[in-house]
Amino acid sequence: MKSAITVSLVPEAKGGPFVFWNGLADAFRQAAQLGFHAVEIFPPSGAAIDPHEVRTLCVRYALKVAAVGTGGGWILNKWHLCHADAAVRKQALQFIGEVIDVAAALDASAIVGSMQGKVEGSVTREQALGWLADGLRELGARAAAKGQVLIYEPLNRYETNLFNRLADAADFLDAAQIGPVKLLADLFHMNIEEPSLANALHAAARRIGHIHFADSNRQAIGFGHTDVVSVANALREIGYTGYLSAEIVPLPDSARAAAQAATAFQQYIACSPHA
Repeated sequence: MKSAITVSLVPEAKGGPFVFWNGLADAFRQAAQLGFHAVEIFPPSGAAIDPHEVRTLCVRYALKVAAVGTGGGWILNKWHLCHADAAVRKQALQFIGEVIDVAAALDASAIVGSMQGKVEGSVTREQALGWLADGLRELGARAAAKGQVLIYEPLNRYETNLFNRLADAADFLDAAQIGPVKLLADLFHMNIEEPSLANALHAAARRIGHIHFADSNRQAIGFGHTDVVSVANALREIGYTGYLSAEIVPLPDSARAAAQAATAFQQYIACSPHA
């Protein structure tokens, strides 16, 4: 398993669960100093990322890009895949597609979280799930054509009413025959929705492709009350080898949050001969 840490390039997301806020060069430098394997990027759009610049930073600091988020499309424009307006759904698809393209250029996956949307207004659940399936199918194929797997993130009940638990999301992907899409298991959301984090990881193991390594209060692991030992054991038991990315609020500040995230990874994951 590999460690990653988040950097936001979206000023409007200030206060959100991202550790670094002062640009890519600063994030790469600090991530390398702390021993992380990769950086996860949250951009305002695909066009906001210069692949040449990022590849140069990757070489300079011996880091990878773990993933690229698409939530900027929701924060800045309120676009999502289940919107009642077909034109808005089309804009959401285009936005996510552009992020997929730039992520693939960095040998990374794109994440669909908040841009999945929700059932609201005149939209029925059946309609929303149909649009979600169509969108994930189209976007997953786009990612697959570029050698990547799209990552879909179930969120807690306060952020979406589509899928809140991993097993339900995995069953949906299977039933809709959406092949090249994996799930993001975010430990913060799971702490709200799952009776057992370890059991949830086992139940959806076939679909898990990315982990957000956050404690129960969305701070760095060790600053909340998550049973991290059971989570780490479950990840080893299901054979997970991907990234554990610190998508966490920068408390008490970015430097101390990042240092704690790095310490927690070493304590619970990297120290194991099975890591």
